[in-house]
Amino acid sequence: MRSGGTALAAALLGMGLCGLVLSGCAGPVNTPNDPGPAEIVEKWTSCAEVAPQAGVVLPVPPGPDGPAAPTPSGIEPKIGRIDPAFVPVAAVLCGREVRPRAGGGREQVATERRADEIGALVAALRLSDQGRGRGEIACSLEMLVPPWLALLDDRGRWLRPYLPTDVCGKPRPEVRAALDGLRLTTVDSRTVGLVESSAAETVGCEQRWSDMVWVETSFGRPGRVVPATSPKAGPPRLCVYEVPPSERGGGKPAGDFVYGGPLPPERQATALRALATTRPAADCASPASRFAVLRSLDGGGPEWYVELDACRRFLVVAPPGGTQLGQGDAALAALLGPV
Repeated sequence: MRSGGTALAAALLGMGLCGLVLSGCAGPVNTPNDPGPAEIVEKWTSCAEVAPQAGVVLPVPPGPDGPAAPTPSGIEPKIGRIDPAFVPVAAVLCGREVRPRAGGGREQVATERRADEIGALVAALRLSDQGRGRGEIACSLEMLVPPWLALLDDRGRWLRPYLPTDVCGKPRPEVRAALDGLRLTTVDSRTVGLVESSAAETVGCEQRWSDMVWVETSFGRPGRVVPATSPKAGPPRLCVYEVPPSERGGGKPAGDFVYGGPLPPERQATALRALATTRPAADCASPASRFAVLRSLDGGGPEWYVELDACRRFLVVAPPGGTQLGQGDAALAALLGPV
């Protein structure tokens, strides 16, 4: 099975060492770093064994449809220069990607890909770092994230090669071009986690969501809800999440999708009236096991977060900003039951 695509992914870096600039920053004169020789490992096994976390794209736990990621068999070898006596004949790239699931939804998949035509890559990896010049250096705020890469010789030995850098400390253009030009064959592909279930996808809910009532009441200063500041909203979508016991009461607990969908009209008006209550929230420190999120179907308007048990408080996040806290009850929780 052949697979194309870019081997070197670009990720935006929100804050650089030089602050929030787009064009670049001045840099001192730097000499190329010498990482030393790479450690050679006697026998390649698989990405699943030596690099199970390589290329993680989303911090999702393993789902019921996929096994837990294996534990590495040992410490990763030192990344470094390729010893002249080591003659690479193949490259292996370990990574992850998000794919649609056969029955709907999305899953995270770990992949192992191999390339056997690697002359250009090896030549690029043997280049030196480009030391920074004097004066202003135009360096963008992109951070190029290279793949987890190993080189194998004809005896099955392998090493992690150092990627020579340019004047901005990023992989040299020759390295990037060589990686992008590899003809990769997929050796292994395995599901390692559920990103979005078919049920969540069908009703338009995210698979995981943070319990913002707990976050705001524990670390923020939400105001009190009053009718005059409770914005009008169109038909809302209901998404309900259950927080695993291990996350309840933590710094930023997140719940897994349980049920959801458009809130039926017969419940909507009653629920929105309850969410405009002036009743102050109770002084309570019990984390909820379930919470609901209400968001407008058209994507505009406020968002509501409602604890369905424990303290039964709710939080209104009103555009263009600001949070307001109120007190719900069992009746409100019942209105937000399965649709």
